[in-house]
Amino acid sequence: MAPELNTFEARRRANVVNNAKLLKDSAEVAAKMRKAAAPPPRPAASKKRKPAEPAPRTRVMPTRQSARLAGGGGETTLKLEDIPAELKMPEPKRIRVNGDLQLSNLQVEGKRWSSTDALASFSQGAQPGVRTFTEEDIKDTSDTRLKDLRKEMGDLKLYEGWVPNDIKITPERVYALTFHPIQDKPIILAGDKKGTLGFFDASQEVPTISSDEDDLSADIPLPQVGAFEVHSRTISSIKIPTFDPNSVITSSYDSSIRCLDLQSQISSQLWQPDDDEVDMGISCIDISPEAKDNIIFSTLFGSLGRIDRRTNDKAEMWSLSENKIGGFSLHPLLPHLVATASLDRTLKVWDLRMIKGKGDLRHPSLLGEHSSRLSVSHASWSRGGYLATSSYDDTVKLYDMTDAAKWKAGQDLSDKQMTPAHEIKHNNQTGRWVTILKPHWQTNPADGVEKFAIGNMNRFVDIYNSEGTQLGQLDGEGITAVPAVAEFHPTLNWLAGGTASGKLCLWM
Repeated sequence: MAPELNTFEARRRANVVNNAKLLKDSAEVAAKMRKAAAPPPRPAASKKRKPAEPAPRTRVMPTRQSARLAGGGGETTLKLEDIPAELKMPEPKRIRVNGDLQLSNLQVEGKRWSSTDALASFSQGAQPGVRTFTEEDIKDTSDTRLKDLRKEMGDLKLYEGWVPNDIKITPERVYALTFHPIQDKPIILAGDKKGTLGFFDASQEVPTISSDEDDLSADIPLPQVGAFEVHSRTISSIKIPTFDPNSVITSSYDSSIRCLDLQSQISSQLWQPDDDEVDMGISCIDISPEAKDNIIFSTLFGSLGRIDRRTNDKAEMWSLSENKIGGFSLHPLLPHLVATASLDRTLKVWDLRMIKGKGDLRHPSLLGEHSSRLSVSHASWSRGGYLATSSYDDTVKLYDMTDAAKWKAGQDLSDKQMTPAHEIKHNNQTGRWVTILKPHWQTNPADGVEKFAIGNMNRFVDIYNSEGTQLGQLDGEGITAVPAVAEFHPTLNWLAGGTASGKLCLWM
């Protein structure tokens, strides 16, 4: 009889049996998992077949038929689609066309493709020689006074001493131009891109030219022109005060204002930044007869300054815009009123009688402003209180501010007062090579008619009155460029225009 197992031995043997069973179950599970994860057997590789030899290509020819048996005539016409592709002549390769191409020479044939209306709206360029004001406009004028004015402007003739191409008043493009106020003879001054100041006296003796055939080939002497490099960069404005005709005051992008004494022939510097390293290009200057010792100037960086010629004090500077102030003017009779035109597309009217703010935030009181669709190039105030602006939205706007003498210091102008009274359609797209078109009023017209001149991109000069009515369009033989910088003599009906090549056009 087997000995009885104690409790410990019985438990040990039970554990051994259980462990053996667990190992067996684990082995079976592992075998099933290996079988499930095994990749499928690869199919046996098939034997490679030898490639079949390509069948020789044969030409497919159209079946020949007897026209006689078919009942047709003796002649047959072979259609293009019946010719096999391999027998057709290859199409010639299209060759690229180089150089500039004129669309009028490239239009696709056919009525369906003949319309150019879709491109007409993009045509804004100049049309040299195409008039926008003709003799018919003068004949159709019913107002007698206006008709006489138009005839008077139309009678102005281009200077006959020399053709415009021979009167090169400056070496480079004209940026500023003015008449000397003397009435005895026409003297024109012009400033160019490189800082040269040119003088031309139209009363100088004109050489006589013989009509003999032997003399036609003779060299014609060029006119006498004086040119002096008074600035190192573009001359932006030229002013000759009527109360001091011996002084020629000029401003420049070289950050300086100078005064040329015509008697002593010395050019003195009136103002420049305290720090020579500071670049503060001056875009415009103006002087009022009512405040002749004060010179107001604007900069390319949106600020306005004032200097007093009687003192050595620093210039008062006011920051009026974050963008360039392209042009401005003082009211001729109310010099405390300033109109600025800016790259920020606004015309603004300021009052120098009331200065607001402290420190660098000081500025004249803003009376009112008017926004245009694109940048405003210049603002010009007439003696009677009319304000003319030119802007890149192809308009010349006229504002009626004839009641300015009644304005109180710092008075807010209403939207109605800042709304243009007249708006003239005018092509002002000068591009890169033509000086910006700006209106300039005649300062003190002897005939009492307030009028301004502005260059025309079709190589004319346009004249308008304070009501926006065109009085004339000046042209002449030999004008080969746009007389972009145009200005009247202060009192007489003489008019000059400067071109991008430094040439002068003069009408008297």
